[in-house]
Amino acid sequence: MKVLVAGDYAYGNRLKEILKKKAYGELFDDVKDIVGNADVAIVNYENPVLLADKKYTPIPKNGPNLQSPIEAVNAIAYAGFNVATLANNHIMDYGADGCLDAISAMNEAGISTIGAGADLSAAGSVLYKKLNDRTLAIINCCEHEFSIADDSSAGANPLNPVSQFYSILDARKNADYVMVIVHGGHEHFQLPSLRMQDTYRFFIDAGADAVINHHQHCFSGYEFYKGRPIVYGLGNFCFDNSMRNSKWNEGYMAMLDFSDSEVSLEVMPYIQCNEKPGVFMMGDRTSFDRRLSEINAIISDKSELKKELASYYESGNKFLALQYEPYSNRYFRKLRSLGLFPSFISESKWLTLLNLTECEAHRDKLLYMMHRKISKNASEK
Repeated sequence: MKVLVAGDYAYGNRLKEILKKKAYGELFDDVKDIVGNADVAIVNYENPVLLADKKYTPIPKNGPNLQSPIEAVNAIAYAGFNVATLANNHIMDYGADGCLDAISAMNEAGISTIGAGADLSAAGSVLYKKLNDRTLAIINCCEHEFSIADDSSAGANPLNPVSQFYSILDARKNADYVMVIVHGGHEHFQLPSLRMQDTYRFFIDAGADAVINHHQHCFSGYEFYKGRPIVYGLGNFCFDNSMRNSKWNEGYMAMLDFSDSEVSLEVMPYIQCNEKPGVFMMGDRTSFDRRLSEINAIISDKSELKKELASYYESGNKFLALQYEPYSNRYFRKLRSLGLFPSFISESKWLTLLNLTECEAHRDKLLYMMHRKISKNASEK
């Protein structure tokens, strides 16, 4: 069974005019045959769908509220995708209606969905795809970021290794192959965290045959753990913005071939939304293959991975620390970052914040308080 997995697809910028005139071939004709060659072709749909005859309200969140029209769904159907993963940090950007209308629009276009639903039970359901006498189980989840379903509310299936463990066990009873697709990781950083590596290897230990990740807006590497592939980042599939000739504009599709004895992986690199919008297979891939090999070498060496992560985390320390300071605007924050304003957080206060964040029991209470406060503020508006 051949299974193709692609990364993030989002509506916006130059894609708007192309989709408005329904010129889907301008975006996807260069990859259409490759997508169509897979038995199961999966893409991460990073938008709610807003229907023309309905009104929607964006949710309060950090970052942009993405959305898409029905033409964006029709475009991936044209490209040949028959499954869309919806567990991501944007599927709830316009509330439950935008999420559920995305699912309905996909189904009407002949595309199966996974990773989001009317409640947590629906969002966490396993998708089964049958081909001849073999069955593939797909599990989809995402890190917690403004989109998560609960027992009574729509949204995405959260990354929770305990929940995914039981989903993998159940899937193994009903399928020949099990694949887990996760949306997470550090944006614009081409390496997995140690937590990601430990978690994704655990999914293989639990019985998954492959683990695929996307979200970072740049490609990462992969490894084979106990003979099973773990792909740590596919990069954007078709996601247009102002960036050109950068990590943003490169990615790869993962073609997995499942057999009774092994799972093989073929990396299929492309350029996306660079000089022109759309996805175009890479011609000379010499530079790409070299960079991918370098990333893979770091992933395979835990000491090197720790070193690279420490350097990356150090570069963001000042920004993160400023988020805890009471400075209310960017000018005061800039002055603080230059050392011209004092810090209001003492060493003992940092220890308190560390304890509230690191201790699981304290973090449970902290998260409850924050969610309650945000919900209360929203209801009072």
